[in-house]
Amino acid sequence: MRRRFTQEFKDELCREVINTSKPIKDVAVAYGVGPETLRNWLIKYREANGGTETELTVTERARLKELERENQDLRAETAFLKKATAYFAREQR
Repeated sequence: MRRRFTQEFKDELCREVINTSKPIKDVAVAYGVGPETLRNWLIKYREANGGTETELTVTERARLKELERENQDLRAETAFLKKATAYFAREQR
């Protein structure tokens, strides 16, 4: 039996994906909806609402790029520290 969802529910999930920038899969799983189903709702929502996502300003784009670079550096540092920890843990034995 197929479940039916109200348009209000569909719109609410679409707004959550758009406004919070959460991955579609995360929102779908949180609400017990299939990711592909939510993706289809999102396409229809954007068509109906003129693609309510606003373009990033130059400042926002620069900040995003800076944060992505910082995130990449921190991930690399974390990976290095994990390897170093494992190495020194072996040395202690």
